[in-house]
Amino acid sequence: MAKPLGCMGCVSEELEFKESKPKRSHWWESPATSFFKLIENGSIALALGAMMLLPLAEIVLRQFETGISGNSGIQQHLVLFVAMMGGVIASREGRLLSLSTFTAYLKPGYALAAKVISSSVATFVAAALCAGSYGYVFGEFSDLETELFPGVPLWVAKLVLPAGFFALALRLAWMAGDRWWHRVIPVVVTAALFYFGFYEFDEVEGFVWPLLSLVLVATVLGAPIFVTLAGAALVLFWGWGGYYPEEVGPILALNLYDLVKSPMLVTLPLFTLAGYLLAQGNSSKRLIRLINAMFGRVRGGPAIVTVLVCTFFTVFTGASGVTILALGGLLMPVLKSAGYDDRRSIGLLTGAGSLGVLFPPCLPLILYSVVASAARVSISLEEIFLGGLLPGTLLLVLTIGYGVLRQPTRVAPPGERPFSFSAWIKELFSAAWGAMGEMLLPVVALVTLFSGYATPVEAAAVSAFYAMVLYLIDAKKIRKVSVFGELPGVMAECGLLVGGVLLILGVAMGFTNYLVTEMIPDRLVEWATANIESPLVFLLLLNLFLIVVGCLMDIFSAIIVIVPLIVPLGAAFGIDPVHLGIIFLANLQLGYITPPIGMNLFLASYRFEKPMSMVIRAALPMLVVFVVGVLAITYWPTLTTWLPDTLLSR
Repeated sequence: MAKPLGCMGCVSEELEFKESKPKRSHWWESPATSFFKLIENGSIALALGAMMLLPLAEIVLRQFETGISGNSGIQQHLVLFVAMMGGVIASREGRLLSLSTFTAYLKPGYALAAKVISSSVATFVAAALCAGSYGYVFGEFSDLETELFPGVPLWVAKLVLPAGFFALALRLAWMAGDRWWHRVIPVVVTAALFYFGFYEFDEVEGFVWPLLSLVLVATVLGAPIFVTLAGAALVLFWGWGGYYPEEVGPILALNLYDLVKSPMLVTLPLFTLAGYLLAQGNSSKRLIRLINAMFGRVRGGPAIVTVLVCTFFTVFTGASGVTILALGGLLMPVLKSAGYDDRRSIGLLTGAGSLGVLFPPCLPLILYSVVASAARVSISLEEIFLGGLLPGTLLLVLTIGYGVLRQPTRVAPPGERPFSFSAWIKELFSAAWGAMGEMLLPVVALVTLFSGYATPVEAAAVSAFYAMVLYLIDAKKIRKVSVFGELPGVMAECGLLVGGVLLILGVAMGFTNYLVTEMIPDRLVEWATANIESPLVFLLLLNLFLIVVGCLMDIFSAIIVIVPLIVPLGAAFGIDPVHLGIIFLANLQLGYITPPIGMNLFLASYRFEKPMSMVIRAALPMLVVFVVGVLAITYWPTLTTWLPDTLLSR
């Protein structure tokens, strides 16, 4: 069975469910060229390490009324480096996010043809962005006099843009196939498209739809999402925007560079790093032991264990796919030993896997705040974090309630010892002591963030540092010898996810720039206000639309593409921006388990090796639970706004 695509952040090399089929040997894995992988992993690990240590140093130096010169600019350019290098690593691993799984169902010959076509378009787009980035650094937008910090010109740091896109173009061309002529085709196509783009036509508007169709075909055939967005922006700016080809690339590069100036963006890789470090050790086993000791003997105890552990890991990994794939094998026996059959167990795990998105410091909350702010609606991290707490708790309680009600009468297994209060207390304290580090991580993150003694970036750095301490303590027992060899790989995996998301976000800003230039959001607002009178009807239609989006797109792509369009609509109907954000994320959670194409349904089918029809039937009760929760979140705005209004005095 083909592995489903789109699982953001799946740590494929670390999970026990790897396919037994040996991986094809790639050129960078040969002994002669393995240093490429070492350099890429090592450089992104160093960048993430510096991003973590610099804010910590600022906290310490602030006590002595001093600081690091140019610290903010250094961190922002480290984010830019992580974005580009993460994208290069994602292309190396064949894990650049795409919208289509179409090629997974093609015969080998057709799949190869699809790969060559999609790679050709992707190579051209990356090469065009490389040329545009070079023009941005040294052309009209150049600033050759400013220094990043004393002795280092700013343009040197900006060179990561053209260098990154150049490496990405080479990698995409090489990934077109196994034979040399497979790899030559993208190069030839790229040269032809460059010639076509710079040819002086009298009228270029007539080429827009054919070129957009080419981008769409490449998307269906598996081209990465950043190619879809950047390719569409290149065509639209050139064909309908009236810009010359040499102007379009620098505009997109400028949008990407402006993105890293957002101070909140630095928190995104740091909180993600905390989640990845946490997921690498035995934290899941320790948490299962603790929660099982607390609730294991009460009615629905195994369901409570499942829901709480899944929620905890989704909060810190930011991806429900990781939760289902990584924890399914651990939690399935817990549920079955309590009498749950396969259908109930799979249904509960499929639904619980998407919980946690609304709890801080989950990655989608941070990303929504960044994108909404870029769309000129300011939402602070504190507001979106507080806004998600009660709605997230509601979905959590509803899921636990369903699990408790669905548990069959428990039959004690043969040989089980009678309940002993003293033994229970001993096990509870032992499990709590073992999981103390994991339990304190959310406390450290939230107390640091809301204490007023640290900025959001510094709070994220403290959380990442704390998670690294937990990882290293865990490594002393589990990976004592190989920790220094494994740590850069873990950080590279984190950089892969963050880089893939930031790469999409950067080029999406260029696409959004075109939409704003052509006043598309304004036209949507005019149409909506003219045809929809009630905010309640607008919210219902928004729910239906977002459920479809949640089925078709991963949560990160949906945030980047859809949020700039719906934020002005929400403002036009008087929807609180924090409430709109929580509605958005809650509906995407619902879309994950909506048949027939919800992403978590495919992942559960793959993980538990069950047919899709069985997984869909198993998930239907959880779908009803989520619908009830999403409707309550949508039409009871106080549930979202009460905490931000009370604690932040909005």
